[in-house]
Amino acid sequence: MSEDRVKQEYLQNKQRKKRREEEQHRTRMLRGMMGLCLVTVCVGTAVLATGFLNGNREKEGGGNRGRRAAAVSAGVLLPDEEVRQTAEVRRPYVEVPEMGALYGIHVQGKGWSNYFADNAYGMAPAGGYITAIRATLHNQPSGMTGTIEYQVNLSGSGWLDWQADAGEAGSALGVMPLEAVCMRLTGDLAEYYDVFYSVLQDNAWTDWAKNGEEAGRAGAGLRIDGVRISVARKREDGTSCAGEIDPLKPMVALTYDDGPSKNSTSRILETLRANGGRATFFMVGNRAEKNGAVIRQMVEQGCEVANHTYDHTLMSKVDPAELERQLMMTNQVVADAGGVTPVLMRPCGGDTNEAGMGVAGAISMPAVLWSIDTLDWKTRDAEKTVSAVLDHVKDGDIILMHDLYETAADASDVIVPELIRRGYQLVTVSELASYRGGMTPGNSYYKFRP
Repeated sequence: MSEDRVKQEYLQNKQRKKRREEEQHRTRMLRGMMGLCLVTVCVGTAVLATGFLNGNREKEGGGNRGRRAAAVSAGVLLPDEEVRQTAEVRRPYVEVPEMGALYGIHVQGKGWSNYFADNAYGMAPAGGYITAIRATLHNQPSGMTGTIEYQVNLSGSGWLDWQADAGEAGSALGVMPLEAVCMRLTGDLAEYYDVFYSVLQDNAWTDWAKNGEEAGRAGAGLRIDGVRISVARKREDGTSCAGEIDPLKPMVALTYDDGPSKNSTSRILETLRANGGRATFFMVGNRAEKNGAVIRQMVEQGCEVANHTYDHTLMSKVDPAELERQLMMTNQVVADAGGVTPVLMRPCGGDTNEAGMGVAGAISMPAVLWSIDTLDWKTRDAEKTVSAVLDHVKDGDIILMHDLYETAADASDVIVPELIRRGYQLVTVSELASYRGGMTPGNSYYKFRP
């Protein structure tokens, strides 16, 4: 739906709401006049009832508050909450475009990161920690007011003021770590979207927090080492999920290595777009430099941009300093082209060693391998690639293909719609991990089973 259409429907909804309010006002006036004759009787009754109710409240003390807390904990709605929820669910539903968060972190001793894409992993290097964050929105509908606001608890200072629109929350000049964060959307955006966020603390990712809830434990002496943010559209029933992914349904991550290529990668992206799927592209830096438009298309479609070294270099064949240089160069090339930085790397040929994994950890990157190897680079046969996937795929698989070859695009034309027909969600590696335990820098991951 176009932004003009969104704006038009939004304005129409506001006009309908105004007319309803005027009609309700006229109805209330008539009812008020008709009920005036009953006031004397009602007042007398109310006086007697008030004394009775107040006496009961005094006897109950904090009982109502206790029951409310227990109800909330159990997920039970009290009568007034049922009314509010019913009113919210019955609001006019308007389909709105996808919108995402863009965010960066300040790491003590390292400085500000490039921006991360929605639902990507913004992590400090192994042993590092975060002293500040900043966030903004990508693809905000022009007809909707509001922004993203965020607040941090800084160790030694407590909760700081709310910030917005890429303002600094925390202290880039200080050395104290963040301990907790809160985020929220404002204006019209809060009616149609939810913001989810999670933090890496005490070597584990917290559950998703949402719309002003606290993520992390303030005052416990635990620092934040990573942040994830995701903005999701509300569904017609008012619910939503981070990344717009249903955690109860099966999901797999299609991954493509050695590109991008102008023809094959573009075809794969078009197939993903037509079927509502996403994938992760582990790109070689010297090819990424020549295909900026393709990278921008990946980002616009919500696919994940990832790192496969600059010269397709085997980890065990170079010294750690050269590996770091190649990874950093590729990160910058991709960030310059697409506006977001890779957060994942894939060792070329699956070749890993201790020194190389130490480099990955030092620059905040997990290493992603695979659970299904199609060998498409060897067979160059689309039918064999299709069989390698469809005959073996399971929930949580990471599938390896190579987008240098037209046969990979041919195979994807079959694989993508068939996986969706079977009920799989086609997600990025970061999205798959976000519901299956998460990732941390310097560690390797082959699959994410339920």
